[in-house]
Amino acid sequence: MTLRVRFALWVTALLLAALAAFGTFVYFDLARGLVGALDDSLRLSASQAIAAVNIENGQINLSDSLPESGSIAEELRARGLTIRIFGTTGQIMQAFGPYRDLPLTPASLAAALRQDVTFTTLADPHGNDPIRSYTAAITENGRVIGVIQIVESLGSVQEALDRLLTALLLGGPLLALAAALGGYLLVARALAPIDQITRTARRISAEDLSRRLALPATNDEVGRLAATFDEMLARLDEAFRRERQFTADASHELRTPLAAMQAILSVTREHRRAAEDYELALADLADETDRLRGLVEDLLRLARGEAQQIGVREQIDLSALLRDVTDSLRPLAEAKGLALVCDVSAGLIMTADSDALIRLFVNLLDNAVKYTERGTIAVSGRAETHGLRVTVADTGIGIPAEHLPHVFDRFYRVDKARTQRGSGLGLAIALEIARAHGGALTVDSTPGAGTTFAVYLPR
Repeated sequence: MTLRVRFALWVTALLLAALAAFGTFVYFDLARGLVGALDDSLRLSASQAIAAVNIENGQINLSDSLPESGSIAEELRARGLTIRIFGTTGQIMQAFGPYRDLPLTPASLAAALRQDVTFTTLADPHGNDPIRSYTAAITENGRVIGVIQIVESLGSVQEALDRLLTALLLGGPLLALAAALGGYLLVARALAPIDQITRTARRISAEDLSRRLALPATNDEVGRLAATFDEMLARLDEAFRRERQFTADASHELRTPLAAMQAILSVTREHRRAAEDYELALADLADETDRLRGLVEDLLRLARGEAQQIGVREQIDLSALLRDVTDSLRPLAEAKGLALVCDVSAGLIMTADSDALIRLFVNLLDNAVKYTERGTIAVSGRAETHGLRVTVADTGIGIPAEHLPHVFDRFYRVDKARTQRGSGLGLAIALEIARAHGGALTVDSTPGAGTTFAVYLPR
């Protein structure tokens, strides 16, 4: 059963229950009100009749009390009332109207003798609508001298209640049906974007994440859901694209040293060679093996970095660490005729994984040495308000502006010809290490003037 059908059924059931409760309340409230109005009318009619009764010497004068041809009697009879006068013993003294032969109940007589009034609903002896009676005492100087009873049919009340009941029984289901149909149409309209989301989701696969809902922007729950769904698709599309690119680049990078090793072995095995040739081939194989091992280690480090797996953190002296890293790479820089300067403030203390930070700064310095042909590489470290700032600046070839947004991408190389050895993972690993420490890594470069990498680390 669809959601819209369930919603329509629920609306119908709830509306029927509400209408039933409301109808019951209205029916009984109207019945109480109509009967109350009839009782007031009976009480008023009894007062008029008592006022017309002639009392002489403490006795009711029947010859001059409520003659049937009198104006009051005719008025009361015209209204369909029955008037009966009883003695204190219950004997009937005078009566006229359609219900003149009804017996006086002992309870009504006893109440009248106590000067209490009673309203009683009785069955019509003729089998018609029920009747309503009002019984009261006729008094003289505080003494009961007779009993008067006014009787009227409840037919008008019952007719009004029957019409109301018919309207409720017919109108309630029709109104509930109309509400169910309207609810069904409204839900169908409201859920149309959800159906579109479902159809789009069914057409999406890992090979094609380019589809979007592109629903009109609305500031409601469905609009926000559609916008969130499109944003999720965009993120998944980007993630899958990067993953496919990573797989292709990793395969290419791994294939290169393997192909070189296979070529060396093939050439070496073509025929017997001198010992010096074998030694040279083994040296070349060792170089390619080192390159392959370094690439695999970089991939593992990058994977650990993405999983935020940083080693044991301890309090370290970043000043001493930067000087040690600079000293270890100074021979590499001097071999190219470069000056490597370290200007670091003393006492830069922080909590971090020292091995990870060593890899970060080694990667930055190694990158600077690779792409600087002449000039100076400067390492500086300063304390700032919210942390530490370390920069590695060189006077190398620089990075064109169109490449700056991608220098931290895995396997990305500004040098498309790959004249420099490397895997293209050093900067990506450096960025992951900085992020894992809650910091950031940025780059600023001018082609032909040099490049500056800045590392921000919290204390």
